[in-house]
Amino acid sequence: MTTTATSATTTLTAADRCDRCSAAAKVIAVLPSGSELLFCKHHFAEHEAGLVKSGATITEPTAELV
Repeated sequence: MTTTATSATTTLTAADRCDRCSAAAKVIAVLPSGSELLFCKHHFAEHEAGLVKSGATITEPTAELV
């Protein structure tokens, strides 16, 4: 996986939630169209191959949630 920090959103807050469930978001995926998706670790693992194949930019912020 390639991880870069070029997303419009490069930090996550405690209020950011996975777009597939209500878990805390841990990964930001920016699609080539510019659309941004937030994923928990579980759902990112489930969709990672498809996101990479589609050319999404993946960011996993490592800073503490604010």
